[in-house]
Amino acid sequence: MNNTNNPEHRTLTIQRTFKVPVRLVWEAWTQPEHIARWWGPKGMETRIIEHNFVVGGAWKYAMLMPDGKEFIGEGTYSEIIQYKKIVTSANFKPMTVGVELELILEEHGDSTHFTFNVLHESEEYCRQQEKMGFYNGWGSTFERLENYLETRTV
Repeated sequence: MNNTNNPEHRTLTIQRTFKVPVRLVWEAWTQPEHIARWWGPKGMETRIIEHNFVVGGAWKYAMLMPDGKEFIGEGTYSEIIQYKKIVTSANFKPMTVGVELELILEEHGDSTHFTFNVLHESEEYCRQQEKMGFYNGWGSTFERLENYLETRTV
């Protein structure tokens, strides 16, 4: 049986628990002044070019790498459920194109369980992205997010 079209075989997932209320995690993902403070792996600066946080709205961020080169991340929101879920298309050219990002938030008292799924066009492309450093890159980004969230609770 060919499992190439099975979403489970085309998805990479990262889960974390942040020790802050869901509202703060939501704001960090949805408000440009917060996104610019944590988006991207360590050592990168992010400039928000466009951020239209509505279903059908586009986002576009420029990330400045330590060597001075810039690359663009962009996509279109397809689903937004306040404090619970965000789904968007995403391209991070030239490294990653045609993926779907799914963010799921679950409130647990004063903590927030966070699930981040990235759905790829094919199983082969998914494995390629994993080998290129998916977990290191996004892991570093979410460490920045966690550190940023901790500053917002003080």
